[in-house]
Amino acid sequence: MPSAPTANLINALALCLLPIWAYLESPEPSLTAFIPLCFGVALLLCHPGVKAENKVVAHIAVLLTLVVFVALFMPLSSRLDGSDPLGLARVVVMMLTSLVAMVAFIGSFRAARKARETSAQ
Repeated sequence: MPSAPTANLINALALCLLPIWAYLESPEPSLTAFIPLCFGVALLLCHPGVKAENKVVAHIAVLLTLVVFVALFMPLSSRLDGSDPLGLARVVVMMLTSLVAMVAFIGSFRAARKARETSAQ
């Protein structure tokens, strides 16, 4: 499992690059393709704070990651008909990177809590 900063960076890059690809590749491009891009940029802006183990920034990044993960279920359901396999793959990759980032954040939070409890004893 990657560290929380690494998982956040990979997720942010996926959320930035894949929507651009989708927009450029689409025969009927829509500006809604850029919604994950906005979340990716926000997560990129959070990356220095996550890397510095700033709790507030890390929690903001987790919230953004959770929101984008849940929001991606709508495009996933519209791609399940099989007419756009590359679109389905892009959405699945964005969901997977978001899920991995969530797991990494949770693991990081648990390790930090355990370290605090150990140092308090």
